[in-house]
Amino acid sequence: MTKPPDPPTPDNDPTEPRETPEEHEPRPREEAQPPAETTPRPETTPQAETTPRGEAVPRREADLRDEAGSRGEAGSRGEAGLRGEAGSRGEAGLRGEAGSRGEAGLRDEAGLRGEAEPGSESKAEEEEEAGAAGGGVADRSLRERAEVWGRRLVALAVRVLRYRYLTAALFLLAALALYGVAALSRPSGEPAVAGTRVPVTTAVLACPAPGDGRVSVLTPPGSAGGGRAEVSAMADGAAVASITRPGTPWSQDLEKGPGAYAVRGQGALAAGLQAERTTYDGKGDDRGLAATRCAAPGTDLWLVGPGPLDAERIDLHLTNVDAQPATVDLTALSGEGPLDTADGRGTPVDPNTTKVVRLGDGPEGLGEIVKTAQVVALRVRATTGRVAAAVRVRMADGKGEDWLPVAGAPATSLAVPGVPGGPGGRRLLVAVPGQDDARIKVQVLTAAGAFAPEGQDTLDAPAGTVTPLVLERALSGKAAAVRLVSTRPIVAGFTAERGDDVGYGAATPPLADAGGVVADNRFESSVLLTAPEGAAAVRVTTVGGRGAAGSPRQVRIAAGRTVEVEPAAAGDEGFGVLIVPLPGSGPVHAARVMETGRDGRLFTVLPVVPAVTTLLLPPVADSQRALIP
Repeated sequence: MTKPPDPPTPDNDPTEPRETPEEHEPRPREEAQPPAETTPRPETTPQAETTPRGEAVPRREADLRDEAGSRGEAGSRGEAGLRGEAGSRGEAGLRGEAGSRGEAGLRDEAGLRGEAEPGSESKAEEEEEAGAAGGGVADRSLRERAEVWGRRLVALAVRVLRYRYLTAALFLLAALALYGVAALSRPSGEPAVAGTRVPVTTAVLACPAPGDGRVSVLTPPGSAGGGRAEVSAMADGAAVASITRPGTPWSQDLEKGPGAYAVRGQGALAAGLQAERTTYDGKGDDRGLAATRCAAPGTDLWLVGPGPLDAERIDLHLTNVDAQPATVDLTALSGEGPLDTADGRGTPVDPNTTKVVRLGDGPEGLGEIVKTAQVVALRVRATTGRVAAAVRVRMADGKGEDWLPVAGAPATSLAVPGVPGGPGGRRLLVAVPGQDDARIKVQVLTAAGAFAPEGQDTLDAPAGTVTPLVLERALSGKAAAVRLVSTRPIVAGFTAERGDDVGYGAATPPLADAGGVVADNRFESSVLLTAPEGAAAVRVTTVGGRGAAGSPRQVRIAAGRTVEVEPAAAGDEGFGVLIVPLPGSGPVHAARVMETGRDGRLFTVLPVVPAVTTLLLPPVADSQRALIP
């Protein structure tokens, strides 16, 4: 007997409209009971294969269970990216949304609504029937479209990354290609080029000019070709003299005036050009013998000497010999440390003029802070243009005056020549410009040999200070030089007192092949020669107004010794001296000591610097070399 069919229920009646999500609130997944438990549905059992709809029913049911019953897993597949929030809606995903998500993911209006529209009973019936017959096809189409869009997105991302790396690779390939072209175009086995030395053909010197004094000019002999040296006043450019004979000294007494003098050499008279300004006053406030080298302009200069606490007046002469203005920053170190002040910065120096700055007087002279300094190391740094610097020191109570020579650049190994013999005080001054303390090995070099002053072979000098070291007891009146070897770069000089006068010296570089030139040697003059490292030999030649005076004299200096040499000529008229190292000689440092009066009570010291006769030009190569490391 055939069993009558089950009465229609809301679950199996195809004509019964489905509930929308608004009619019943969705229940949690774990509390929802499957409708098949209360009213079995043939299509939810495996025997549903005998239904007229074939196997489409179990496929749709399984797919719905995979997609709507397990939305947590679907949220991690490609379909979740197309369905939005449908992957977490529980049963709502089986009704109203899940049934149409295949089309909702591709249609704007259905994807935005996400729920059944009113009056959609017939549509729901069609979807139910289509879901039985073609639901599997729609789901497969949905998955296929999701996979297609997923592949497109992946391909787009890969393409973007590929273009980014491709652009970087193109830049790298272009750089490598340029490098390769430069490397291949360079000749192989090219020898290293050391540069070329060329003769000096132009030179300019600045001579400070307060008070009466004599200007002397001398160039080494043997310069080929023509040329001239012009001496002119800086104030109005008026010519004072024109010199045309190299190797012949020229000198002239100049009237008192505030302006400086310029010495400009061209051609053969530019190579090794040296000039000197010497003043002598036997009485009055300016009593003393003083000399200074007419200096070439520079951009970074150091001078070491007494401070305003010891001296009555200290004047810094800044001379601009160029047609462009210059700007100078002045800083100082003292025995107590750096003079930390904003004063002294940005001092202007007009073209072809000299500016005199009194130390301790106004902002340009470092203000009040410098007045308490007993010793100073001045740094003159041109921030624009260039200047020649000279410092004139007048001691109190008529104890003499003189000029501070320009010291060499900070270095770890220095030689300070020209410490004069005789009675009076001698002090070595050592400045440490850096941030670290310096430990300095000190040796005094005399005619008797080298030794540590009073057994103190090591001097500890704090950073940013000027440290004095008394020398007179160690020297016992002997002429000497001082050799310094430091753990940090230092600047050094000395002060000397004798009778009613003072003199100053500074570290110098060794004489080069062209030697050194001393333009003025009036009164009683001597030359102090020092060989700090090894045995040395020099040729000393005296030249007068008519050329060489007497035969050249060869002088040998033992290692670590100082030798005093008196030139052949003498007298008040003056003469020049040429000092040239012989081939194979060790380093030689020199200074000239000039004195007059009873027991040489008036004196001055002039360090001898190397004569500049040639310049080293850097090698010139093709621009492609800049691409080769």
